[in-house]
Amino acid sequence: MAEDRFELEAFLPYRLNRAAEFVALRFAAQYKARFELTRPEWRTLAALGSSRRSMTATEIGAHATMHKTKVSRAVYRLEQRRWLKREEDGRDRRFEHLALTPAGRRAYGELTELAARYQAELLSLFGAESVQALETGLDAVERAMRESSAGIDSSPSSVPVSAVPRSS
Repeated sequence: MAEDRFELEAFLPYRLNRAAEFVALRFAAQYKARFELTRPEWRTLAALGSSRRSMTATEIGAHATMHKTKVSRAVYRLEQRRWLKREEDGRDRRFEHLALTPAGRRAYGELTELAARYQAELLSLFGAESVQALETGLDAVERAMRESSAGIDSSPSSVPVSAVPRSS
C-alpha cells in the first residue's frame, strides 16, 4: 500500500512548514515580548512599512499571505495603537488605503532593528554557507511554484472595507 511507504518526516511541504514555524516562533517570541504584537499584526506592519506606500487590506493579505479576517483584525488593532491610518479611496468607496502613522513608522523602524538582530543570530547559528544554500533552495522553490502556478489564483481572498472594523 502507498500509505505504508509514506514518510511524513520526508514530505517536503511538511518539512518546509515545520522549519518555517520553528524560525518564525522564535522571532515571534521576541516581538511579542518587546511590542506585544501578534503574528498578523507584525506581518501587517511589516507589509506596510516595507512598501513605503499605502496599501489596501487586499494587498496586505496578498503580500503577507494572510486570510482577510486576520488582516482585518490586525488592521483594527494597529489602528487602535495609532500606528496605522485609513483613507477612503476617492474613486471607489469599497476600498481604503492603509498607511503607517509617524508612530507606526517609528515602531516599524524598531521592529526592523529587532529583525536584523534576529537575522544575524540565525546567520551565526546556521553559518553563512548553510544560509546561502538555504536561500538558493528557497529561490528555486519560489520560482518553480510561481512558474507551475501560472493562471492559478492562489492569493488570499479580498477584504471588503465593511469587514475591517473602524475605531471610534
